[in-house]
Amino acid sequence: MKKLITVLSMMMALMSSGSVFADDGHCNYSMENMFAGPYKVCQMPADAAACEEIGNTDDNADAVQGDGACASEAAVGTCDTGDHQLVYYEGDPGGLEIGCGFQGGEWVSAE
Repeated sequence: MKKLITVLSMMMALMSSGSVFADDGHCNYSMENMFAGPYKVCQMPADAAACEEIGNTDDNADAVQGDGACASEAAVGTCDTGDHQLVYYEGDPGGLEIGCGFQGGEWVSAE
């Protein structure tokens, strides 16, 4: 419970001050690989070159780079790996949380 409160406190601080990744841009795309998908997701940070690479990985598609942070509206949750955040807009939160763990990330459910 203490860990959850700490994570939520950090998320609120980031939301109120802007994302630490906001200046680096984001990449919206459809994620699909042999383990998951397709899901509508957004990764940050991601500059144009990173977004192009993301779009060419596995069976990912429709990668579009944008400025600022990923939209939080309609998000299912976020997988925070420390060096990037992956915001999911589709999928089962329980399954996504398990997948996030395999990526070495920490799952934060949208509220």
